[in-house]
Amino acid sequence: MSRWGAQRPQVSMSPRSFDAAAEIAGAAARPIATQGRSYTGPDQAGMKTTRAGLYDTSEPNRDLMMAKDTETEGAPRRHSGRYIYEELRKQILTLKLKPGVQLDEVSLAAQFGLSRSPVRDALARLITEGLVVILPNRTTLVTPFEIEEFPNYISALDLIQRAVTRLAATQHREEDLAAIRQADAAYLKAVTSGDFQAMSELNKAFHMAIAHAGRNPYFINYYERLLGEGQRLLHLHFDHVVSSASAHRLGRDHDEIIEAIAARDADAAEAAAHEHTMLFQRRFLDYMQQNLTARMSIA
Repeated sequence: MSRWGAQRPQVSMSPRSFDAAAEIAGAAARPIATQGRSYTGPDQAGMKTTRAGLYDTSEPNRDLMMAKDTETEGAPRRHSGRYIYEELRKQILTLKLKPGVQLDEVSLAAQFGLSRSPVRDALARLITEGLVVILPNRTTLVTPFEIEEFPNYISALDLIQRAVTRLAATQHREEDLAAIRQADAAYLKAVTSGDFQAMSELNKAFHMAIAHAGRNPYFINYYERLLGEGQRLLHLHFDHVVSSASAHRLGRDHDEIIEAIAARDADAAEAAAHEHTMLFQRRFLDYMQQNLTARMSIA
């Protein structure tokens, strides 16, 4: 039982459900091959899935090369290591760089017109954020979606989100509350404009403003990493969230959290943070379920 008297919902998926969810998650962008079965999507590059997660089997950096080809011809060449980091991060979060795709340091340096040193620095920063991983053989990959780990992710997010929001209610200063409200206003503007990338970044900024108001650097660092991992899951089902029956509530998701923090009501803040996590869970699983049902044949 939770501290506010309601049974905390649990995520329950069978191994078969995980395989199905993994198939769905990749199908919108690429064909998937699972246990010898092939599914065709609009893109012709390959992706395979296992119970451990989604893995892109296309050539290294293919997606990045395609994205760069779409830049305006004659645009100024970027020579900033920070630009490499920001560009790679954006493409990972928006799934333009698919989970599991290989990132080759030499190829990236050539594509950006830089030495390997700033590329290496950018990849190192992405590794600390959990968006890139290095395998034992030194291969660098975009971190795969670990579908089986979704219940664990939700549990961790719920725990840390409740903690930082509760702390914000008791520890915030007036300038912190102003920053939280300003971040929410920016998020609402992005919701109105339908800018998915901005919505993702500003939603994270809102929650990080709450974390900073709690003044615990350990929570801040861990929470930021969790939110970063969640951005890819959020981007995966943004279309569903915005078009669903609950879309009218999307812009008001943060109201109860802000009100509880402003009132310095720690219990209410924690409860609102928990409900916010459960809302994210329900929307994601609803997206998975609807897509799974749509793929079933009744013939």
